[in-house]
Amino acid sequence: MGHGNLELIFDRVGHFGRYQIFLYFTCAFQNISCGIHYLASVFMTVIPRYACRPPGNVSRVLFHNVSDWRLDNIWKLSSSGHEDQVVVQLQDGEIWELKRCNRFRRDNLSSLDYNYNGHKSRFPCLDGYIYDTSKWDSTVVTQWDLVCNREWFAKLIQPTFMVGVLLGALIFGYLSDRVGRRLVLWSTSIGMYFFGIAAAFSLDYYSFMLARFLLAIVASGYLVVVFVYVTEFIGKKARTWACIHVHSFFAIGTMVVALTGYLVRTWWIYQIILSTVTAPFVLFCWMLPETPFWLLSEGKYEEAQMVVDQMAKWNRAGTVKLSEILSPDLYSPVDRMSPYINKHRLLDLFHDCNIGKRTLIVWLIWFTGCLGFYSFSLNSVNLGGNVYLNLFLMGAVDIPAYVLVCIGMDSLGRRKVLVISLIASAVFCGVIMMIPLRYYFWIMLTTMAGKFAVGGAFGLIYLYTAELYPTVIRTQAVGSGSMVSRAGSIIAPFSVNLSNIWIFMPQLLVGSLAFVSGILTLKLPETLRKPLTTTWEETTILDAEKESSSGKLFPTTSNTDSGQTRSD
Repeated sequence: MGHGNLELIFDRVGHFGRYQIFLYFTCAFQNISCGIHYLASVFMTVIPRYACRPPGNVSRVLFHNVSDWRLDNIWKLSSSGHEDQVVVQLQDGEIWELKRCNRFRRDNLSSLDYNYNGHKSRFPCLDGYIYDTSKWDSTVVTQWDLVCNREWFAKLIQPTFMVGVLLGALIFGYLSDRVGRRLVLWSTSIGMYFFGIAAAFSLDYYSFMLARFLLAIVASGYLVVVFVYVTEFIGKKARTWACIHVHSFFAIGTMVVALTGYLVRTWWIYQIILSTVTAPFVLFCWMLPETPFWLLSEGKYEEAQMVVDQMAKWNRAGTVKLSEILSPDLYSPVDRMSPYINKHRLLDLFHDCNIGKRTLIVWLIWFTGCLGFYSFSLNSVNLGGNVYLNLFLMGAVDIPAYVLVCIGMDSLGRRKVLVISLIASAVFCGVIMMIPLRYYFWIMLTTMAGKFAVGGAFGLIYLYTAELYPTVIRTQAVGSGSMVSRAGSIIAPFSVNLSNIWIFMPQLLVGSLAFVSGILTLKLPETLRKPLTTTWEETTILDAEKESSSGKLFPTTSNTDSGQTRSD
């Protein structure tokens, strides 16, 4: 079944009419929920100041030069760091020094002084911990005491979520081709709502992790399939812009997380509110039709005709008979199978030495883009200043980045925009490391510029990859790149934790990879104004023309027939 014949449908009923606009914004709205769940853990896993809880009732508390009768008030009266001890006097007269992961009993009873040089006995924190609730009333960390020797449990929350994202892309990407796009959109949306609520009411850490893991699987499944869904409903004249700007709704989800975190400081209420964003889509998702592309691939011609007729009616266009624009041979069960199915494998991405080098470069760009995208967002809370404003701006900056990428890739070309984006993100990472920590405004401004650049590169690599490979291996090329990018998203939380060693360690890692990726991108051919290749021979010709076309600027146009889109 040729895409060229099916594109005639859009030529007659409209490439982006009222029908497509309704479906597009309905599905794109749900992308907000995906952006929410991908980054919700930023505030749920906040580790506040804490200290060991004393073994009895407290009669007096001393923290530096601050004294109080209530233990809970100490954190509100001081802005000192984590390592400072709290000295308390119990009702039985014992004096204890409370530190983060240990507590010490003063063996010689004396007056309640902050400094003590006598003999002390060390004890573990068997009675739990006291937490600073001045910023958050409760987090997942305070709920289940994920500190000290259990701190690594908290650090596993986001990486485990990203492993679920990887599995979701594999599972639902396969199911969407078997049972249809609509059923997958329904099931994943309902799953996002219920697993999101289940996470809020988890009884222990392990049930919370399970709920979040399942939430990641369905959120990723929706994100993968929705791009295929909107691609198959939108004509080529509007497809590139529409598909890239689906990511803008993901960015809005990041902004919603920041706003909700600012307004709600109890983690389970925060999780419930974020999960309810899915509810409107769950109520109306039954209205979504199946795509005519999938229906035709399954031989359901009457149902496909009904969808096309409905599209024509909404768009106030003339009716289109599929039997008139599709070859009669397509009605044969044998001919519905692509001649390329099962004939090409992932190893064909290393067809020869040049193609193998291209694949490794493309994979590095995918990895770097995803690592940078999530590292900038997750690390925004470690930059000082207002952490909620930081995350909000990290989401907001993506929207103009996608606009600029759409404009630039059709004027300068895909390769030049990608090189500029990667090198710029590397430069901005280097500049961030040179700015003294006290200049928060300039650090934040440069970080936004870095996120802008790497976000643009991550958005462009999907389309560019689809155009670099022939039809016989295109799906495997984009799919393998997406798989490699998931590795970047899994590693991103760990790279952010490196800020405990040096606050700018994440920028050093992302900047180094972005610089190397940008330089290696120069070895890739330009695809602007080039027809999509079908065979390896045509791809070889494209390589031969690389040098002659690398220095030219072309008029605005776009290789939008690839139909490939991005899934975060």
